[in-house]
Amino acid sequence: MSKTTSVNKHIRPSWDEYFMDIMEAASKRSTCDRGRSACVIAKGKVLLSTGYVGSPKGMPHCDDIGHLMKEVINDDGTSSRHCMRTAHAEANAIAQAARHGIAIEGATLYCRMTPCRNCAMLIVNSGIARVVAQMDYHGSSAAESKEMFKMAGVEFCILTDSKCNYKDK
Repeated sequence: MSKTTSVNKHIRPSWDEYFMDIMEAASKRSTCDRGRSACVIAKGKVLLSTGYVGSPKGMPHCDDIGHLMKEVINDDGTSSRHCMRTAHAEANAIAQAARHGIAIEGATLYCRMTPCRNCAMLIVNSGIARVVAQMDYHGSSAAESKEMFKMAGVEFCILTDSKCNYKDK
């Protein structure tokens, strides 16, 4: 007589979940406590590049000397504050790929939140085909980025209903 045992089957993450987990790990390298986020770029199930929020090479970090806050007037007349000391994760991942001669055309970019307008322009111009964000971003910049992706034919998906809001905005 054979004995039947119950075995807990290991459930492998989807490729989107896998690359988002790597993005989450990379975010621990961020050097600005306002937005510890990161980005990974993958193509054909292969990781091509990573980036995280951080100051340009050789420059001081927010975590070491504080933020470089600037006030920005939004389209709707409201103002918000942004740290200008660091480069965004998406820009850093694209720059890392370029620096090492890694082609990212047709790749998927995984990030913490809807990319800002400037990063969206870099994403479109670099030929990235798909963007997967963990959450949406507050403010008009997210809407502009989504419209830009739509116009450029870049597939865009948000995995959760959460919105990223900074305390000092």
